[in-house]
This record gives sequence, structure tokens and C-alpha cells, in this order.
Amino acid sequence: MPVSIAQTIPIANRLLAALPRKDFVRFLADCEEVELALKEVLYYPGEHISYVYFPINSYISLATPLEHVTGLEMGLVGNEGMLGVTLMLGVDVAPLRALVQGPGLALRITTPLFLRVLEQSSALERELKRYLYVLISQIAQTAACNRFHMTEARLARWLLMTQDKSHSNTFHITHLFLAYMLGVRRVSITKAASSLQNRNIINYQRGNITILDRNGLEAVSCSCYRSDKEIYQRVMV
Repeated sequence: MPVSIAQTIPIANRLLAALPRKDFVRFLADCEEVELALKEVLYYPGEHISYVYFPINSYISLATPLEHVTGLEMGLVGNEGMLGVTLMLGVDVAPLRALVQGPGLALRITTPLFLRVLEQSSALERELKRYLYVLISQIAQTAACNRFHMTEARLARWLLMTQDKSHSNTFHITHLFLAYMLGVRRVSITKAASSLQNRNIINYQRGNITILDRNGLEAVSCSCYRSDKEIYQRVMV
């Protein structure tokens, strides 16, 4: 259920926080604050986009559908981004499955209201065009990563990305879900996670992962994590 939007302002989504105050307040007037539930599917591929989401302390997995499996993760959206950015291209159909991976708050706005506000705010349009470029670049980076990099390095990258989105050192995730998201066998995830745990980089117990050594995790991660961060810093900041 929607809750008071006044609570949102101190924790604002980074895209919206970058707007001039007038544009920011005007946008908030058309939004509602909602609680996103774990494993809630916000979009299915090919489905009409009814709402646009700006995560606050939640994060959303973007996965492309594959035959006989849940899907291969192509990106994560946290409070640095938005869900529904394809509307910027005049396309109101979701290209990917959007699954809530980290429950929490988000700002939600209907598609008609979003498009109306977008027409009225050149600052919002400029910010979201930049974000669209970043998201496309990161999805392309993920595709290359899935093809060429080893499971342990990809897992380390994924854990770093999730820590960034969750703003926490601890989060809940199963080996089976990780295997689906990374497109590998469950035994490969178990082996990679055990390797990281044996080096005291992470602690993994009953689906709860705690990052103990972020620097060690960055050292294990492939270069794709740094590339993702660099493209965001170069374009958005």
C-alpha cells in the first residue's frame, strides 16, 4: 500500500535527486511511494508498461527469458536508476523481466503521468537520456562478461553490484537463484562461493551472504565491475 511520500525526500532516488528543486518537487507530486515485495515481478517481457519505478532502498533484477529456465540476468536497477526507461524511446512494452531482488521502497508513477511530466521537464529528460545510455552500456558489458569470464569472477562482480544496490554488507540469496541469474550450474556457484568463503572474503550460511572483505572481492572480480562504475561516473556525475 502507498505510504507518505514525505518520507521519501531525504532518501531520494539519485536520478531524481540530481534534478533542480522545482522539477524534483513537481515530479514527486505525481508519484506514490510503494513497498516492493521480494520476488515480485513488476514487468514481464512483451507486457505493456503501466508504471515507472524509481527505487529508493529496493533493487530490481532485469533478466532476459530463456527456454526452460528462469532467465539470465542482464542488469540490476537500484536507487541510481529507474525501471521503465524504454519509454524514452517511445516504446511502452517491457523488453526484460523485472523481478524485485531486494525488497523495499520505490517511487511509482503511471506511464501517462510520467510522459506528461517528461514533456514539461527538460532537466528530467536530459538526466534520463544519460541513464538510458549507461544502462545500455552496462547490459552490453554484462553480455560480454557472461560469455568470456569465469564463474568466480562473475560471482564477485555480482556480489559487489548487489552490495552497491542494497547498501548493506549482508543480503539473502540462494545458490539456485544465483545459478539462474548467472546462467551456470548450481554446482559452479557452490564451488565459487566456497572459494570466496575459504579466503574469508565472504561468509555464506543458509542463503545469507555477508561480505567480509570488499577489497578482496574487488580483486577477484573481473574488470566489468570497474567498467560499470566508470561509465556511470563519466556520464551521470
